[in-house]
Amino acid sequence: MKQTLLSFIVINTLMFIFSTVSWAETKIVGYIPAYKGLKQSIDNAQLNKLTHINISFLNPDMNGVLIHGNVMACMANDTKENITGSELLYAVNKIHQAGAKVLISLAGGVLPHCSGNWSKLLNPEHRDSLINNLLRFVDKFNLDGLDIDIEGELLTKIDNSGNYLPFIKALSFELKKRNKLLTVATASYEGGSVPVSSLPYFDFVNIMSYDQVGPTWGQVGKEHASYQHALNEIILWKKLGLSKNKLVLGVPFYGYGFGRYKGEYSFNELLNRFGNKVINNDVIGELCADCDYVTFNSINTITAKTKLALQQGTGVMIWELTHDTKGQHSLLNAIHSQVQAFKK
Repeated sequence: MKQTLLSFIVINTLMFIFSTVSWAETKIVGYIPAYKGLKQSIDNAQLNKLTHINISFLNPDMNGVLIHGNVMACMANDTKENITGSELLYAVNKIHQAGAKVLISLAGGVLPHCSGNWSKLLNPEHRDSLINNLLRFVDKFNLDGLDIDIEGELLTKIDNSGNYLPFIKALSFELKKRNKLLTVATASYEGGSVPVSSLPYFDFVNIMSYDQVGPTWGQVGKEHASYQHALNEIILWKKLGLSKNKLVLGVPFYGYGFGRYKGEYSFNELLNRFGNKVINNDVIGELCADCDYVTFNSINTITAKTKLALQQGTGVMIWELTHDTKGQHSLLNAIHSQVQAFKK
């Protein structure tokens, strides 16, 4: 009887451990842009349904300084003023209370005017100073790590100069000593992807599998974030050596319009304007170069992509959380439901 009871306890303990490990390794990463009003965005977000939240975007000034007194050197709020340290601490504390990790995302696709020159700051003569400033910032605000979002031509320029990998390698080394995370968001096109040599130094990689076409770029008449494209990018990154436990698939909570439609819609706007059509379909209108159409991800496609991400990778990344709606049609709810089912 004692042996049977002991076996029961051991088995249940192991099941608990494995389920905990599974959940810990499964990621739902959401970006929250400070420039849309950090406090309000944090208060409105379903923080308990996320494992990691990336607050975006922080940039250093021309001297590599990140904060002046209690005000960020270059991290705008919704009024175009820089947010305060008090606002950031409010967000960090609330995210931690919800059980999620919080990272600061650096740079961004379009750098603000207040940003310093990243190419210059990552040169050998300035790199250590910037890294030290970043580490002090992580410590000061009790962050769980940093997310690197240097993109496009700037990324290529820094890499070609030989300064990207040394920066990532040194930053990773210092963060690991503090038991902190280093993650990255990357596109998949040539000239906009992080170098393969940098992959070992990231804890996980957020693949930005969207924006294949938009109001001023790409081949009009196509979807901007199809399921097939997500699958193709997963295959690509695995061929490049990205392991399953580091691969996080990025999904969009927004769409683009062409022709008579406006350029960009949040999912909440799409739902309010087009109703139940956005549940099952990824396109409003007809796909063609001269057509009026909107391209986005429906609830069904977000659900299917989440299943794909859990099978082939370690979770889902969301750009971005303020685009979502509330209630039964929430895209985050759809993702969370799939992750819960995956855990069982």
